[in-house]
Amino acid sequence: MARNLNAKCRQCRREGEKLFLKGDKCFSDKCPVERRNYPPGQHGQKKARLSDYALQLREKQKIKRIYGLLEGQFRNVYKRSEKQKGITGDNLLKILESRLDNVAYSMGFGSSRSEARQIIRHNCILLNGKRVNIPSHIVEPGDTVEVAEHAKNYIRIKSSIESIKRRNIPTWMDVDLDSLKGSYKNKPDRSDLSSTINESLVVELYSK
Repeated sequence: MARNLNAKCRQCRREGEKLFLKGDKCFSDKCPVERRNYPPGQHGQKKARLSDYALQLREKQKIKRIYGLLEGQFRNVYKRSEKQKGITGDNLLKILESRLDNVAYSMGFGSSRSEARQIIRHNCILLNGKRVNIPSHIVEPGDTVEVAEHAKNYIRIKSSIESIKRRNIPTWMDVDLDSLKGSYKNKPDRSDLSSTINESLVVELYSK
């Protein structure tokens, strides 16, 4: 299985903001973005004016890194969002937010999206009471997501539940942290999602 093996903190520094790829470290004073808020590399501190294409490319890379997708995966999601009714950019973000790995992360069952993917691959997550080990599986409104009984005492899951207290559970989800079970109530509106993402730049990039 292909993976992005680039150092996560370097990815955040390259995009110039926290992408929350390292769980608890992102909330501590050890976060490299706080200490060295410039791109990595020899010329990282040199400021250059970006072209329109460069801005579009950087936005695409940022969204890919936030949700942990490779280029082919991201392009497939974009094609799917194009075919749906509505605004392509909004559809893109809603699909990304509905992925099982993102839902498990947002509910607090993983301290990062990459950790959520790992616990899904290890059969630790149930969707509507059934084991699903595909991180890209799309969760539909009304679905329930929970930690499997055999995994409820795993140290990493317990620590993830503690870390969810540092970030808010999205309003479109109901989560019972005692039973480690949550409900995906509805798909989020664009106004509910991050204002630092400019999905229209991605649409412009792929529309060329």
